[in-house]
Amino acid sequence: MSKKEKLLKKIRNNPRAVRFEELDKILIGVGFERSQPKGGSSHYTYTLEDKLITIPYKRPHVKVVYVKVAIRILEDLGY
Repeated sequence: MSKKEKLLKKIRNNPRAVRFEELDKILIGVGFERSQPKGGSSHYTYTLEDKLITIPYKRPHVKVVYVKVAIRILEDLGY
């Protein structure tokens, strides 16, 4: 099992304890492009073809609703 697969399994098993950096690593690893609007916004937008997800940077963990949306998009992509 690769590191990406282990991290994805960890995220799926416990969506309440996902750090922004972990979710960022998975999304970038599958091909998403990250952008942040100018002006110091805390929200990051990830795009891949027609898929779009916006995730606010929050410490220590990302809110569950954003993690579940990301998991759903990853499952649609076949991950």
